[in-house]
Amino acid sequence: MSALEVVRPGPLTTVQDLGRRGVAHLGVPRAGALDEPALRAANRLAGNDPGAAALETTLGGVAVRALGPVRIAVTGAPAAVRIDGRPAPWGTAVAVPDGALVEVGPATHGVRSYLAVAGGIAVPAVLGSRSADVLSGLGPPPLAAGQRLRVGPPPPPRPRPELVPLPAPPRTLVLRLHPGPRADWFEPASVARLAGDGYLVAAASNRIALRTEGPAVRRSRPGELPSEGMVLGAVQIPPDGRPVIFLADHPTTGGYPVVGVVPPADLAAAAQARPGTPLRFAPLRD
Repeated sequence: MSALEVVRPGPLTTVQDLGRRGVAHLGVPRAGALDEPALRAANRLAGNDPGAAALETTLGGVAVRALGPVRIAVTGAPAAVRIDGRPAPWGTAVAVPDGALVEVGPATHGVRSYLAVAGGIAVPAVLGSRSADVLSGLGPPPLAAGQRLRVGPPPPPRPRPELVPLPAPPRTLVLRLHPGPRADWFEPASVARLAGDGYLVAAASNRIALRTEGPAVRRSRPGELPSEGMVLGAVQIPPDGRPVIFLADHPTTGGYPVVGVVPPADLAAAAQARPGTPLRFAPLRD
């Protein structure tokens, strides 16, 4: 059975699949790849099922050594890929011989790259998923140097594309916004300003939430809410008034009012938006 030995873990590299579905009522976040289309593309190139576990890097890349011959594919944020120091293609499947060092460099654009290996990363599943959850601590911890990750059995032969098109990381992040459920807690003029160009992606963003810098969304009423359920893409307004968009590792409940919800299809772009990226919301009419 092949494996990957972690040589350089990068600033935050985790194992991710499509996440834990149907367990929010237990207080468990969904987790899973922040850029789900990129994970699916990497798995398709490697010949895996779409939900096979892969490595998600954050800005700084990763380096692993193949213990046994493997086939890999790297997608998501563009980055230089090298095998034993020689350039290898990004965005297509590559055969890696036993003992070779695979290096995914820092992202040149975007934030998160995905390294899939044929057979998937075979860490133990927790509540039906192999994903690491940085909020709850479920699943495998972030990668550490010297760690060995077992690779699953080779997938059955199937047609594999040479390339899978993916959108480029955003220069301006535009997020559609379904109003509510607590939009009436805010001044209408302040809510309307969400559609302007005054927001930036904040450096404090992580797998839990994309945080913003810009004008405060002002309340129209005092008081606090009891904790209520939170969904993926919820745009919560904390006391400082700066919108916070909940991502895959978000808490399942919260007490700050939610001004709207971003559709899941828009969150892959949010996952690839670097700090300082201009951001605006595009309100939808429900």
